Amino acid sequence: MSKPTIISCALTGAANTRHINPAVPVTPEEIAREAVAAAKAGAAVVHIHVRDPATGKASLEHKYYAEVVERIRNANIDVIVNLTTGPGAKFIPDRGNPKIAAPGSTSISPRARVEHVLELRPDVCSLDITTMNQPNGAFINVPEHIVEMAQLIDDTGVRTEVEVFDLGDLRLATHLISTGKIPAPALFQFCLGVSWGAPATPQTLALMMSQHTLPTPWSAFGVSKDQFPIAAQAVTLGGNVRVGLEDNLYLRRGVLAPGNAALVERAAQIVDLLGGDVATVAQARELMGLASSNANASQEASPYSSANQERAMQ
Repeated sequence: MSKPTIISCALTGAANTRHINPAVPVTPEEIAREAVAAAKAGAAVVHIHVRDPATGKASLEHKYYAEVVERIRNANIDVIVNLTTGPGAKFIPDRGNPKIAAPGSTSISPRARVEHVLELRPDVCSLDITTMNQPNGAFINVPEHIVEMAQLIDDTGVRTEVEVFDLGDLRLATHLISTGKIPAPALFQFCLGVSWGAPATPQTLALMMSQHTLPTPWSAFGVSKDQFPIAAQAVTLGGNVRVGLEDNLYLRRGVLAPGNAALVERAAQIVDLLGGDVATVAQARELMGLASSNANASQEASPYSSANQERAMQ
């Protein structure tokens, strides 16, 4: 493996999962604390959703994003901040008139979905290239909206992490980038095992990797029980990995993860056992084509890097 492996950590998603695992962070303080812990455990990137502290449900409130980002930036640790732009795309058709949205729909304008990114200027933000069915509706990202969001994001200097959930998404993303309609992203993220997207199997991951023709690094994750198998397969295929409580609540079968750091540590162990090195934040920035951090933060090497292993043996 010639390149170090970037570990991304998705701290908390949109699903209401805290009743299953109380370690899922909800408040801005909890989310920021988990971000710092994940970074110390070896994550170079933290992917951030926010929640309503009172209900634990997904939120679009800018003030929660602002508090999380401020707390991370004040924590004196270097980490690549990646804010989601996924919320605001759910559509549930009304039974009587499917042209209008039923209660539970969250559809908002492309600009509204990226306002927090325009204001807070993170290193990276996600950009979903998919329209897919969900258990109670659809997640809708039409090309026109994708292009508008990407251009607004690019105007701020923020880079995107393109998230694809199936082969058709990968084809669309490649087309939009190749034709100059959206800027080249910092990272491709293959999202596997999400209902009703591509399954989290070795065959799917190998096929998606083979169809990724752009000179952009890629990463992959599997949900639930497939988190660590997909992590291992991604490392073996030369990709990067994502773990975290957004995607999986368990450290192993029947054992709830005590926090995001434990999942990152397990991913780092997998990279190490497969003969690779975990990327430092500085290395991740270089691989993703990001500017160096301006923060006066610690940039310690991962405990799983070759340099640290050699020092430990001296």
